[in-house]
Amino acid sequence: MNIHEYQAKAILADYGVTILKGAMAETLEDAVQAAEILGGKSWVVKAQIHAGGRGKAGGIKLVKSRAELEETVKKMLGMRLITHQTGSEGKLVKKIYLEETAVIKKEYYLGIVLDRAKEMPVIIASTEGGVEIEKVAAETPEKIVKVAVDPLIGFRSFHARELVFGLGLTTIQQKSFSHFVKALYHAYYQKECNLIEINPLILNDKDEFIALDAKMGFDDNALFRHQEIRNLQDLDEEEPSELEAGSFGLNYIKLEGNVGCMVNGAGLAMSTMDIIKHEGGEPANFLDVGGAASAETVTKGFEIILRDPGVKAIFVNIFGGIVRCDRIARGILDATGASGVQIPLIIRLDGTNSKEAVKILQQAKIDNIITATDLADGARKAVKAAGEMGR
Repeated sequence: MNIHEYQAKAILADYGVTILKGAMAETLEDAVQAAEILGGKSWVVKAQIHAGGRGKAGGIKLVKSRAELEETVKKMLGMRLITHQTGSEGKLVKKIYLEETAVIKKEYYLGIVLDRAKEMPVIIASTEGGVEIEKVAAETPEKIVKVAVDPLIGFRSFHARELVFGLGLTTIQQKSFSHFVKALYHAYYQKECNLIEINPLILNDKDEFIALDAKMGFDDNALFRHQEIRNLQDLDEEEPSELEAGSFGLNYIKLEGNVGCMVNGAGLAMSTMDIIKHEGGEPANFLDVGGAASAETVTKGFEIILRDPGVKAIFVNIFGGIVRCDRIARGILDATGASGVQIPLIIRLDGTNSKEAVKILQQAKIDNIITATDLADGARKAVKAAGEMGR
């Protein structure tokens, strides 16, 4: 689960992370009032959406007068902001964050992310702030410092030393940075995040480090322990189909391809998406119907996939373990009838009673159902079918 910048900064401030004064506004009147409370003669207006790249897309503006503030807020509220992370549809701006300005001496990057290979959080820092960290990693990887933190011992002074020396900070700057990153780690750990990103982290004219931006993502599996975080969820920022799928116990993520995927098991779903790309196709979604897939869950899965006009074929890749393949096959036939699937349906069933399942599907003699012998065969047929339907 993700939250807005203004929400992330409020949380981080509670842990001692230094931020600038700011206020959220949903109307022009709120923004004008916030400016009066903040004081000063210039402010930064920031669109609040769950996506990066806002600045380049016109979602962050410096305003230097009351008139300029009003003009900017009027344009920004209600605009559809398109960034490299939103897709072509963009996101509707319903909230803005008004923030005081600051003197920027230098910009840095600072983030904490879970490294699944190391099985521990990793702090990532760079002297190249204000730039996508992926670009820095690709072009100047030597400018990135990574420090893994064992959660059993937590963040220690030697972690801070490795970071400050790697960034080449002065003695005065080291103290401010060490305090900042320690507070950031405590927020990450105690709120059970999977990501915190401060980009840019700025150094002001007093050699103080301040979070100029903030992004926080949380482990969905831990939200039952954090109702205060769950209450921050903005449903307007969520994909409606993903919310609907979740209400039926389905794990669904919409993507931009043309091959719909229906799989039981997250690992098998990832493998299915990988092999579709290997065969030259693009998955349209991640959909895990669970280990005990039933006719009801499969039907709902088809309904959700079919709402995506970009889907030209569906690859059903299910391993029969808890539920036998022959029962799954009958469920698929029931589901296709109930959901009205008209596009090519490539089905690969493996596991208990898989041979019986194939016979059931073949005897049904439904034109748009194509059986596959294995994973690679199914992916090839799905990519080919999607390509032919897209012509």
